[in-house]
Amino acid sequence: MSNSDYKPNSKLDPNAKLSDNERLKTQSNLLRGTIKTDLGDQLTGGFTDDNFQLIRFHGMYQQDDRDIRAERIKQKLEPMHNVMLRARMPGGIIKPHQWLAIDKFAEEKTEYGSIRLTTRQTFQFHGVLKPHIKEMHLTLNDVGIDSIATAGDVNRNVLCTTNPVESELHQEAYEWAARISEHLLPKTRAYAEIWLNGEKQETTEEEPVLGSTYLPRKFKTTVTIPPNNEVDVHANDLNFVAIAEDGKLVGFNVLVGGGLAMTHGDVNTYPRKADDFGFISLDDTLAVAEHVVGVQRDWGNRANRKNAKTKYTLDTFGTDAFKAEVEKRADVTFAPSRPYEFTHRGDRIGWVEGIDGKHHLTVFIQSGRILDYPGKPLKTGCRKIAEIHQGDFRMTANQNLIIAGVPAEQKAEIEQLAREHGLIDDAHTEQRKNSMACVSLPTCPLAMAEAERYLPDLIEKTEAILAKHEIADDDIILRVVGCPNGCGRAMLAEIGFVGKGPGKYNVYLGGNRAGTRIPKLYLENVGEEVYLPALDELIGQWAKERQPDECFGDFVIRKEIVAEVKVSKTDFHA
Repeated sequence: MSNSDYKPNSKLDPNAKLSDNERLKTQSNLLRGTIKTDLGDQLTGGFTDDNFQLIRFHGMYQQDDRDIRAERIKQKLEPMHNVMLRARMPGGIIKPHQWLAIDKFAEEKTEYGSIRLTTRQTFQFHGVLKPHIKEMHLTLNDVGIDSIATAGDVNRNVLCTTNPVESELHQEAYEWAARISEHLLPKTRAYAEIWLNGEKQETTEEEPVLGSTYLPRKFKTTVTIPPNNEVDVHANDLNFVAIAEDGKLVGFNVLVGGGLAMTHGDVNTYPRKADDFGFISLDDTLAVAEHVVGVQRDWGNRANRKNAKTKYTLDTFGTDAFKAEVEKRADVTFAPSRPYEFTHRGDRIGWVEGIDGKHHLTVFIQSGRILDYPGKPLKTGCRKIAEIHQGDFRMTANQNLIIAGVPAEQKAEIEQLAREHGLIDDAHTEQRKNSMACVSLPTCPLAMAEAERYLPDLIEKTEAILAKHEIADDDIILRVVGCPNGCGRAMLAEIGFVGKGPGKYNVYLGGNRAGTRIPKLYLENVGEEVYLPALDELIGQWAKERQPDECFGDFVIRKEIVAEVKVSKTDFHA
């Protein structure tokens, strides 16, 4: 389907002008553009025109260091352009030899020297200058890693519950995550031609799943094993919830239409939970994945990108109509959903033993930033473990790292290395472990307020409030993001801070422990002088008046401090 023959579905304005991104994709020659030409232009450190957007389909965002932007302007220099690369790692599994390769590149060829674990269960390089970009892709390719379709209007890195205990079930789920990822990948050879010295082939290329103009907007997919909702299914367009019998995977419940991004001041945008379409057998998994994507491809709004995500397509056409179209195209009938329950979504920090007798160590990495800090050389510690580790690493959707598959005889050695390098810190509170932030400043061009750099201070102040009310051992799921685009999943937190401006946030309350409820606005565009006293009062009230095992998010709903968001389209802005 090309831009010229695209016809909006009847419920969309047939005369609406398509967004410029649709022109860009149509004219891109299946994502090639003139990236090669730009790559060789040493007069600028950035990419120009359409290529600024097209490199996203190859897994990169052009950024600059905003801390020094003003000074460079004074010096009549362009911004310090660089790229952030996000790798494609379905299920978050990475082998020790791969880890050593990315560690070396981060140390030698990036401006920040860090490896950052993301909420999309992969890693990112930050601060890669133009002369090193192609080398970066070749380095990754040499160890079996790529960054195809980790950004842009495509299906992105497929998440999977990192469950090291029930190893056989996890292996099955992980294999499906990998298969779904491969099935939904772009088929163009543009990535190989531009970055891997691949020769251009004369054969006609097609995009049978994504279409020649790809999707109307980004698309996110997960494979989830209850009762752990660490991947936050309601933040994603398409979710396969594993249903097991006697420890064996028998099929999936399919949830469609989740998403957290919104736009400040635009009541037509909102975070939304996913709808449950029903149960499917394993044999139908790839067909359902393909045709959920296909319906969104054909019905999604290509005129207004703010309303182009799957969640808005469902609200425009109706969940029943969308589901029926998927059933028709896939020749599948959804059965009633099988029972399941999400009870938690945090990582089990520390050691656990799997049913296979192997041991697994989950280490807490604040904000996922792996770097050598004074007294805590985390990056060196990970490298030293990778040099002797016989299993694999698993990156979690909570930005932590699992050292998985450790035999009993190696457990003590691994733990010693982890403790020596600060990867195990018994002083970390539960509040710290259950707090999260996006990258935000100084690199994200969309950031309105601090997030990653502010989180440690915010955690300490929250811990002080908990201690003041004699509940220091309790915790609240707290997340802070620099803008409303949803990367840090603040809109599924019990307390969510969403950046509005320097030092100013919108504060949302009322998510729950399981990640199955959207929070609601409580304070708008306020700083610490307003929200810290307000939280002090609310947390004190929670400490005194809560019911047994009642989490903070449930408490504020029960006490009607904020109203429950049941249907986002009508309730979120009410």
